[in-house]
Amino acid sequence: MHREEIRVRYERASQWPLVVVAVLFVVAYAWRVLQPGFPGWVQTVLVVVTVGVWPVFLADYVVRLVLAEHRWRFVRRNWLDGLAVLLPLLRPLRIISLVRVARVLDRRLTVSLHGRVAYYVTSISALVVFMASLAVYDAERDAPDAVITDYGDAVWWGLTTITTVGYGDEYPVTAEGRLVAALLMVGGIALLGVVTAAVASWFVGRVADAAQAQDEADDAALRAQLADLTDEVRRLRDELAGQPVGDLRPTGSGSTPSAAGPGTPLRRS
Repeated sequence: MHREEIRVRYERASQWPLVVVAVLFVVAYAWRVLQPGFPGWVQTVLVVVTVGVWPVFLADYVVRLVLAEHRWRFVRRNWLDGLAVLLPLLRPLRIISLVRVARVLDRRLTVSLHGRVAYYVTSISALVVFMASLAVYDAERDAPDAVITDYGDAVWWGLTTITTVGYGDEYPVTAEGRLVAALLMVGGIALLGVVTAAVASWFVGRVADAAQAQDEADDAALRAQLADLTDEVRRLRDELAGQPVGDLRPTGSGSTPSAAGPGTPLRRS
């Protein structure tokens, strides 16, 4: 079996397991950030889950890289995945892991939604805002002179950032928070591009459908006219074929030669 076919089969088989791992990561990370007062053993479990996602993503990336037909092209197209698995297990990795989770769910939703752009954009946008808000809240809540001090402020900041509004009332002050902001701003620009392309594609599709319907109506009318003309020609041909030869001569005074035969002499007056 060809190596590219094996890679495609692996990606299809690994989609749902990776989605489950990604959801576990999001739940554990959100739980630990939003409820920091858990007992020690609960915090340990949540940390183990969030850290344990990294080797799973690493193994997935390595397998896909080994099975890729053109490896450098794979690296260029999946540079975010590579960045997520190559960074050390430090606090900034959790931000990149959030992006990695979004890409895993993005790959699953792209297949399952079958081009339903509105649902796709809504789901991915909500997920990105939720995770970016968690990340910036985790980075900013204990920083001196921080403006984002609760999760509500973080969500408001995420919404204004991804929509490129940027009121400026909420903003990150740490390097980690600004990294999240940069990623979210890029995501907001990409989101606007997707929405614009979807609307333009909808209008173009409607115009194309109308033009196709008009062309089909014109073709149907032309075929009907040709059928009528064909029937008329057939009817005339049948009428002409049923008449005697003599009847085909035109009649009328002054328009035909004498009825006498060719051997009959002409009379003089």
